[in-house]
Amino acid sequence: MSVPDRILLLLTALLASYQVAVGIDGLATMAVACYTIAFGVLIIAGLLMLILGFEVLDSPVVVIASTLIPTSLALGLVSQYLHEILIPCGIFIVLGVLAIIITRFAGPKKLAVIVLAVVHGVSGLTIFLLPILLALRGEVPGGQALVGVGGMLIGLGGLLLSFLKAGKPLLAREKIFAVFPGLLLLTTAAFVAGFMFI
Repeated sequence: MSVPDRILLLLTALLASYQVAVGIDGLATMAVACYTIAFGVLIIAGLLMLILGFEVLDSPVVVIASTLIPTSLALGLVSQYLHEILIPCGIFIVLGVLAIIITRFAGPKKLAVIVLAVVHGVSGLTIFLLPILLALRGEVPGGQALVGVGGMLIGLGGLLLSFLKAGKPLLAREKIFAVFPGLLLLTTAAFVAGFMFI
């Protein structure tokens, strides 16, 4: 890992730390808890890659932990804006995370990739679409659409890593790892900027 990559990962961890420290005032406990978990995992992920290198992304434990980023953000947004579907969404996320844990350690590799793609896909679409649609409808400040931009970026990173793990990479492994620290920093910056408008 190059020095610029390490700097980008350190900046990612610092930005996520800022969000955890500052928090978001005036939200329900559920939403705050979900957002704090997501940014906390971003801190840990950034620091683990900084210390251990990109090889840490091959660990099943890291894959499971990183699932908490999109699922927690999605659940936080649903808790905040679509409270009426919070319980079914929560059940889907809990079952999805359990399925990811089980398929990471048992079962065929293809099934593990499919389960991961479905859970990340649903969570990513929620993070991407919900803030943008609410901003377009004027129900939230326009700046909250940046959370959706962050959702798009994190979805792109997850897609690149999922296809890589499935053995059908969209880009060469080296190219994915070359863009990943910058993509993670842009994602975190978009989330932090978007959450300033909440």
